[in-house]
Order: sequence, then C-alpha cells, then structure tokens
Amino acid sequence: MEMHHHDVGVWGSWQLAPEILLPIALITYLYWRLPSNSVSLRQRIFFYSGILSALAVIVTPIGAQTMDYFSLHMVQHITLMMLTGPLLVLGTPNSFHPTHYLFKAVTHPAFSWLTYASLMIGVHLPVPHKFIMDNPWAHTFLEVPLYLLLPYFFYFNLLDRNLVNRRISPAMAVISLFLMMVPETLTGFFIYTAPGSIYHNMYSLNDQRQGGSFMWAGAMIIDTVWMSFAVYHWIKSEEQKSRDIDVEIAANNDR
Repeated sequence: MEMHHHDVGVWGSWQLAPEILLPIALITYLYWRLPSNSVSLRQRIFFYSGILSALAVIVTPIGAQTMDYFSLHMVQHITLMMLTGPLLVLGTPNSFHPTHYLFKAVTHPAFSWLTYASLMIGVHLPVPHKFIMDNPWAHTFLEVPLYLLLPYFFYFNLLDRNLVNRRISPAMAVISLFLMMVPETLTGFFIYTAPGSIYHNMYSLNDQRQGGSFMWAGAMIIDTVWMSFAVYHWIKSEEQKSRDIDVEIAANNDR
C-alpha cells in the first residue's frame, strides 16, 4: 500500500465531524442542566476540561489529519483514552451510580481492564490498523466511540469521586493503574523501535517512530498523574478508616 498523501497542510485542516460532535453536545447540554447542588465547581471543571480535550483532537487539524499522520493518530488516541476518559469520570456527579446490570458488567474491574488493554493493543496491530485506515467509517463510528467509552468504564472504578460504593479497593486501584502502564508503554516501545514500517508503508518511518514515542513517553507521564490521584484516594480512605476506629473506641469508652 502506498503512503498516505497530504494534499493539505496539517494546520490548514479543520473538520466539524457532526456524527461525533452531536452526541458530545447532547451530553454537555444534559450536564449543564444538572442542578447546581448536584455537582461541585471542581467536578464541573474536570468535566468541561474533558469535553474540551476531546474537541481539541476531533475538530482541530489533529482530528482532520489523523488518517494521514500516524503521530497525529496517536495524539488523538492518547488524549481521548488517557485524558478525556478520566477527566469525565472525575467530573461525574457523586450521585451517579447506575444499578443497571449492563453498566455493572462493562465497569467490572477485571472486564474493564481487559477491554481497555485490548483496545490499546488491538487498534495498533498491523491488520486491525490497516482495516481502520482503509475504512474511515470504522475510525469514526467504531474507534473513536470506543476511545471515549472504554476508558470511562475503566477509570470509573479507579478515580472514584466520593470513595463510596467502591467495587475495588483504593490499593487495588493503584495497582490496576500501574499494571496498565505495561501494555501502554510496551505498545509505544515496540512501535518506536521497529526497524521498518509495520503498517505497510502507510506512513514514513519517522512519523511511525514519532507516534510510538508519543505513546511510550506519554503513557508513563499521564499514568503517573492518575496514579497520584489514586494514591490520594487511598490515603483519604485510610484516614477515614482511622477516624471511624477512633469514633468506635471513643463510643466504647463512654459506655
């Protein structure tokens, strides 16, 4: 297959992508309509930051040229999966704890870890990647939605907003995030160190290596940030346990 052509300069390309923007606009509108006492200012900042991060790699030249430049494809991938998803989780109202069996299934700690890791690795294997690049509809209607949904399901258990109704302990949340660094960084490492094109010469070798370096280094940096959040939640959880024990001891002494 021949290398993709770049008839328009990278920074001269913008797109509306209504098939992606309309669902995002609807979610933003519904969030904006939430009662002011149901979400804190901090949560609103996280949520709108997540929305802006998605727009930054969808409507901008990054999104418009993602089918032509592997490095831009990787920037979009990293942003949606490692920034947008967790930011939307941190912006989710504390009262949002769906009991529907399907939501419980897709956010199950083990299942969400496996699906997230599978997406991370799978879309960068030569055969699936070639299919996506040869079929733009697959990128628009499959890849990008999965980039938004699966990270949200994965981080939903790990960056809990109020430390209640957890399905995974704070300690295991830190471990889960640490283990996710393995497929993330190794994917970038193998792409970067490949001696030749692994994508049928769709991109220049320099572009391929640049994308791999983004994945390799970006994953380590961003994951460190979210692990810090998880460690903070772990500390707060232990502090709460200590306070509960102190209250229980005090109550027993008063008897």
